Amino acid sequence: MESPTSGSAGTVVVWDESLLQYDLGDHPLNPVRVELTMALARELGLLRRPGVRVIAPSIAEDALIERVHTRDYVQAVRTAPDDPFFSGYGLNSPDNPVFANMHEASARIAGATVAAAEAIWKGEAVRALNVAGGLHHAMPGRAAGFCVYNDPAIAIARLLDLGAERVAYVDVDVHHGDGVQAAFYDDPRVLTISLHETPLALFPNTGFPDETGVPGAEGYAVNVALPPGTTDPGWQRAFHAVVPGLLRAFRPQILVTQCGADAHRLDPLADLRLSVDGQRATYLAFRALADELCEGRWLATGGGGYALVEVVPRAWTHLLAIATGEPLDPATPTPPDWRAFAAQRIAQGHLGQAEIPERMTDDVDPSHTPWEPEGEPDAVDRAVMATRRAVFPLHGLDPHDPRD
Repeated sequence: MESPTSGSAGTVVVWDESLLQYDLGDHPLNPVRVELTMALARELGLLRRPGVRVIAPSIAEDALIERVHTRDYVQAVRTAPDDPFFSGYGLNSPDNPVFANMHEASARIAGATVAAAEAIWKGEAVRALNVAGGLHHAMPGRAAGFCVYNDPAIAIARLLDLGAERVAYVDVDVHHGDGVQAAFYDDPRVLTISLHETPLALFPNTGFPDETGVPGAEGYAVNVALPPGTTDPGWQRAFHAVVPGLLRAFRPQILVTQCGADAHRLDPLADLRLSVDGQRATYLAFRALADELCEGRWLATGGGGYALVEVVPRAWTHLLAIATGEPLDPATPTPPDWRAFAAQRIAQGHLGQAEIPERMTDDVDPSHTPWEPEGEPDAVDRAVMATRRAVFPLHGLDPHDPRD
């Protein structure tokens, strides 16, 4: 095994405006959400903090993409924009429309997340982020759920090639992290944990508690399927009842997280009811777990999020703040210049009647009561128990003991 290198205790942010070229057109996954995030982070001084390096992404080579995707699929992605009648591989569909330079734009997203992973493993940073990444639905041979290349899976594959033996992936997007789970469903070197709205109600209709991995990798896929309407206290109770115990049993060398912001109550495509304050609390938990278990090594990506102005920029700016140093006070005002820039983008169209937030908070207390197996369970508690029963014994943990 090749161990990660001890290096500088800084943070790498992989970013330049070329990442905005992943643009599906008149589509929910509008790159303006990433543009507004980085503008907000810049206005708040996060990219100028000590120890922060912003590096430009490069296009991932085919050989790297093909660690996860099939060669014929990569070729289809490359050629589909030249054929207006192209069909197959999940492309040219309402969810995954074909666009000019699709391969290059998608491969650049993948290259950015791989660069973040390499920076951590080679000791150039302790934490690294690609907020334009997190395209977790792409499958080996097809596009799915707005995702062409699965950048988190490609980055994890790269970490394995570099010598990693235990990589933990935690996905808090409102949708099941199905593509990453599928990529490593038979690989006990990778623990995938996804907290998402129940697949009975939401795309991709997978992510049930009994999806735990194939023989030889049982227990290395973990799914917490939460009921519609779950709010911050229930979501936090579920997270803390499942994630820390499994991560401590697994002892990862690096933590990879997909931080989709679409579990927010304002998101138009799903039905969980989280706040920006609850999302901030989750990012704080990620940092604490990485510090406890992986000597701080934490790779974070973005993901879904379709409240383009109201939610995503604030959520991911909190993520950037937590990864680069001191968390932002939730009561921090959004800078006037950023609000003017957001207004300009709204005036240019396709963003609806978005309201520009004036502060970095939703004024919600996301604190929770820890999970207990006693008493009358509610729907969240039943979801927690289903997951704990399915996977905790496979890791030598007691599903009924809240200390595990």
